[in-house]
Parts: sequence; C-alpha cells; structure tokens
Amino acid sequence: MDFLEEPIPGVGTYDDFNTIDWVREKSRDRDRHREITNKSKESTWALIHSVSDAFSGWLLMLLIGLLSGSLAGLIDISAHWMTDLKEGICTAGFWFNHEHCCWNSQHVTFENRDNCPEWNSWSQLIISTEEGAFAYIVNYFMYVLWALLFAFLAVSLVKVFAPYACGSGIPEIKTILSGFIIRGYLGKWTLIIKTITLVLAVSSGLSLGKEGPLVHVACCCGNILCHCFNKYRKNEAKRREVLSAAAAAGVSVAFGAPIGGVLFSLEEVSYYFPLKTLWRSFFAALVAAFTLRSINPFGNSRLVLFYVEFHTPWHLFELVPFILLGIFGGLWGALFIRTNIAWCRKRKTTQLGKYPVIEVLTVTAITAVLAFPNEYTRMSTSELISELFNDCGLLDSSKLCDYENRFNTSKGGELPDRPAGAGVYSAMWQLALTLILKIVITIFTFGMKIPSGLFIPSMAVGAITGRLLGVGMEQLAYYHHDWAIFNSWCSQGADCITPGLYAMVGAAACLGGVTRMTVSLVVIMFELTGGLEYIVPLMAAAMTSKWVADALGREGIYDAHIRLNGYPFLEAKEEFAHKTLAMDVMKPRRNDPLLTVLTQDSMTVEDVETIISETTYSGFPVVVSRESQRLVGFVLRRDLIISIENARKKQDGVVSTSIIYFTEHSPPMPPYTPPTLKLRNILDLSPFTVTDLTPMEIVVDIFRKLGLRQCLVTHNGRLLGIITKKDVLKHIAQMANQDPDSILFN
Repeated sequence: MDFLEEPIPGVGTYDDFNTIDWVREKSRDRDRHREITNKSKESTWALIHSVSDAFSGWLLMLLIGLLSGSLAGLIDISAHWMTDLKEGICTAGFWFNHEHCCWNSQHVTFENRDNCPEWNSWSQLIISTEEGAFAYIVNYFMYVLWALLFAFLAVSLVKVFAPYACGSGIPEIKTILSGFIIRGYLGKWTLIIKTITLVLAVSSGLSLGKEGPLVHVACCCGNILCHCFNKYRKNEAKRREVLSAAAAAGVSVAFGAPIGGVLFSLEEVSYYFPLKTLWRSFFAALVAAFTLRSINPFGNSRLVLFYVEFHTPWHLFELVPFILLGIFGGLWGALFIRTNIAWCRKRKTTQLGKYPVIEVLTVTAITAVLAFPNEYTRMSTSELISELFNDCGLLDSSKLCDYENRFNTSKGGELPDRPAGAGVYSAMWQLALTLILKIVITIFTFGMKIPSGLFIPSMAVGAITGRLLGVGMEQLAYYHHDWAIFNSWCSQGADCITPGLYAMVGAAACLGGVTRMTVSLVVIMFELTGGLEYIVPLMAAAMTSKWVADALGREGIYDAHIRLNGYPFLEAKEEFAHKTLAMDVMKPRRNDPLLTVLTQDSMTVEDVETIISETTYSGFPVVVSRESQRLVGFVLRRDLIISIENARKKQDGVVSTSIIYFTEHSPPMPPYTPPTLKLRNILDLSPFTVTDLTPMEIVVDIFRKLGLRQCLVTHNGRLLGIITKKDVLKHIAQMANQDPDSILFN
C-alpha cells in the first residue's frame, strides 16, 4: 500500500531557524502553475481560477501598499504629537500638536507663528508663568520625565510582548530574504508592538529614526497578508518575492521616495530579485506613497518632511568641499560601525545585556538631560534636518538665517551672500555641540531593545557637518571674493554658495558611509528633497564616502550586525579568492566517523527512528547499499519524521520491524511479514552533487546563486560526504581569520 498518494500535511515545510530549499520551492511553484494552466483549458470555472491566480500577486501588492501607507501616516502623526507633548499641550484640544494648534489660532502673527495663546508650556500650566529660572526648571523636568516615560513604555512592551520588535529589523529581513526562517519575526504581535513602540521611541527624543523600522513594519504587513493567498502561504520562495516588494513599500513611505524604495530593495536587502518582483515592488511603492500622500501627515501636501527648493546652481569648484564631505562621511561611517559593533558585542557577552530596561532608561536620561539646554538637540531630529536643509529666505526667523543687512535683495529676488550676524555665530556653536552629542550618543542607542533606525541620526550628523562647512564657505566667498578660486564665478553681492545644499550632500555622505548604499541613496536623497539638479554633487559624495569607508572596513552596518548575530547569510557581493577544494570542506573529514546514510531497501522503521533520535542532522543521503555507497537521493529529517508518524496512524500494520523502501517497486514479501512503508515520494531524486576535486569558489558560487541548503560530494559516483551552507560560511570565516563558530545562530 502506498499511502503517499495523498500529500501529507507538514511534508515540505521547514522548522524554525532553518534555511529554505530555493530549488525545491521554485520547482513546486512551477508544477502548481503548470497544473492550473492545463486545467484552465477544461472548464470556465478553471479558467476564472487561473486568471484570479495570476491577478492575486497584484492584489496582494495593492493591499500591502494601502496597509503600510496607512500605518506610516499613523506613526508620523502620533510621533509628531507626542514629541511636542514633552514641551507643552494645546488647550484648544489636547490632540493638536504645536504647529496645528497655532494654525487654528486667531491671535497669531506670521513673525510669532510659534507662539500662540492656545499653546501652553508645562511651566504655564503648572506655575502659570513662562519667565524666570523656576519656569525653566519646571519645563526641563517635564521634558526629561516625558522622555523617560515614553522610553520605559517602549522597552517594557518590547520585552514583554514582542522581543523581535527591537532594533531596525533590516539585518534580519536581509537574512530572511536570503532564505532563513525566523518564526514570529514578521508576525502580527511584532507588527502591533513595533508600530506602537516606534512612536514611543521616536517621541522619547533618543538619537534614532523611524525609517529602518518602517521597512520591518511593511514586511510584517506583507507576511501577514500572504496568509490570505494560498499561492504565497504555501511557498516560502514566493513569499520572499512579496517581502522584497514590501521592503520597497517600507522605504517608499519612510522617505516619500517610491523609486528610491525599489532601488533600496534591489541594492540593499533582496537576495533574489527577478524582473516580475521589480514591477510589483514598483506598484507596491506607488500605492504606499499615494496612500501616505492622501493622509498628508505633515500638513504640507508633500510626501516628505525635508522638501527644499534651492535656486542657485552649483559651481565646479564646489566639488572639492563636496568630496571633503564624502571623506568625512566615510570616516564617520567606518568609526561608527566599529564602535557600535564593539558596544553591541559587549552588550551580548556581559551582564549589560540582561538589563535592557535599565540600559534604555540610562541612555534616555543622559540624552534628555544633555538635549534640553540646546534648541537644536531639543527639537526632533527630523525637524533639525529640515532646518539644516533649508535655504534662507526673506521670511525665515531661524537663527541660522540671522545675517546682517538681510533685506538688501539683489535684482532677481535672490538673497545675496551676506556677513553672518550674531544669530548665525551662536547657531554654529550650538550645532557643533549638537554634532558631538549625536556622534557619541548614537553609538550607544543603535542596537538597544527598542525600535531604532539609523537613517535619520546618520543624516543628522552629515547635515550638521555640511551646514557648518557651507556657512564657512559662504563667509569665505563673501570676505574673499577677489581670491582666484572665487573671482571667476562669484562677484560681490551675488548669491554664490547655498549652505543648505552642503547639508544635503553631507547627509548623503554620512548615510552612505554607514550603510554603503550608492545608487538608491542618491535617488532617495533627490526624491526626499526635490533637488534634481544636484545629482552630481550627491553622486560624488556618496561614491567618495563608500570608497573611504570600504578602505577602512568592508562591511556596512547591516552586514556587520548580521555577522554579530551569527545569522547564516551568504553575502553575494564578496568574492571568494582561496584555492581550496570541496574535499577540504566536506563532512566527514579524515578521522571523523563515517557519514550517516540511509539505504534504499534494507532499513526498518526502528533503524531509521534510531538514526533520527541519535543525530541532529537536517537530512540524510539515501544510497543503494552501505557497501556500494552509490547515491540514490536525499531525504529531509522533518519529512521523514512526519511521514513515519502519519503512516503509523493511517496505515494498518506498520510496526518497528516494517521495512522502508525508497525504490519505485518493493519486491513481493513472504506471508506474515509486516507491511512495508514506501517513502519514495519524499525522496529528492536530483540532489545537487559536486565531485571531491571541485574548487570551493565554484561551490560557493553554486550556494549563492541557487540558494542551496546542502550539496553532496561524490567520487566516481560514490558518495563521499556532504557540504552544508553552515560549512561554507564557517570555511569563509576561517579563510578570513575569523572565529568559525561565530557563524552559528545565537
């Protein structure tokens, strides 16, 4: 009797912390598609089913775009309101943030647009005055208190309900997209807790952003919605195509950059990115951006917070300071990665990691106490970047625009370069202090047990540096316009230098230095700011920062965190340059016990169950006999366990002495022997094999490009050993003089 005519539930699925078999998943999808296509010719109902199956991918993208766009809008609005709550409350309606509160006011002038009677600071509410030292202390105390409350709620919710909701999520998503399974990482609890705690973490004033976690949120949406469609629920490889598109939608809503999102998914997170996924990512990113635009969370009818309009063209000489910013970005990126990884390793290996709540509260307290006295650290990082990108106009009341003779406009309505006033000098000092605080505190913040993105803090470091350099260049051009480097293109009273552009280029350089993005970074930056004519400066800075950072360390921050956590991720960008052979890497090595194998027609159920209980291997090669060692196929441990359990329940007479057959036909058995168990259907008859003399660079390439879990090693057709993905990763680590045991998931 062959009970396997019917598919067994559970066969072909994977355990937690295992790698999927890409080849098997793709082949199952092709079989499913072929079956639907053949049936569609038989009846109208089957044809409708075929059309709906083809359309389901696009419908899924639409739903992902709508859900991630809505959640991003909700997070933006809530974070804006809660950030302002640290400073005061709106008496006209507590649900208004500072800006909306004063928009609705009848008693506000354009000059004093931030001061309206409806908005009360905490000192006004508690002691009825805003003047004096005591009022300052009350505001200071309330600011720190709210920050600590938000941070405590965020870390407590993560710790109790969804430990996977911490961090940025991008290293884990890269690993999942490469075929690794982390159950619950993209589940509904993670989605709910990450959404709530992301708002709390951003509002607490810590040096972190919401952009990376929004990619995780969008991927959670994608994974949950996959369960509504059979095609994606039952196939892990198809699901990963959806998650690639969801990552694009996440960046699309994080930055309001749909094309940048698609390129980010392609360049940074995806492992397998066919053309069909490119189109679907484009559609998901479009829908997500459209949804966010409909919600209009910033109230400026734009998708982004940092929209700028620069009017002055840049000059060729300015490429020199732009490249200097690129060098700074590369140096900061390499420094940040080294120090952050060292700190995260310390957190993992010492007592520090056991007290996440105390760590988060300590960092929050230090951040809040140091941030309040300086207006540039007190404001949210997004607002700070927005102010640094801004080009000073006639109506700007910011200290950064406090120039002397500011209303002496030139012919075209442009503001000429002018001498800096007292406000600009005081702003420069405050920005320099802000830069030091951001550089130091971000190292300790990224990697704590709360949702924390890295895009915004990195951009802030670059934008501050860029603005400082831009103002310096502007003053140099004003006072020394007769120097040879300026006199050909910058006459006195002209508007030559745009400090906001330098901030934008610096932001791109620092973000590139930390993440090592290039193409997607430049596209995100010009979509983010609308600065289309500044692509060349952005490209120059992004490329320089990547070269400098790569010279000091090969890994970007996400790859470094993947390695720190020991995820089995095979990097596609690295070349394998060593001259080793398959026989040097395969198990068993010389002097090791022999390879555990199953024979095709001579083992009983008891023999197989003994092997399963005594070993922890994920699968077993099947051979003709122990003497010949001729390879027949490969069977997975999980499939074996499920099939034997199922047979004991469903098939009469199967006992421990029943013989298991992996052959097409079982020979006739003498009477009174227990019935045989045929398991040919779960046997992979075409496992990947290489010979013992295959160079390891080819083996590594096969593992990368086909996404294999394991590969068998033969010599003249006889089975010699096996190479698994972990063996390959350990071998690469060994060749790079790293600890090979760090490649085990922990």
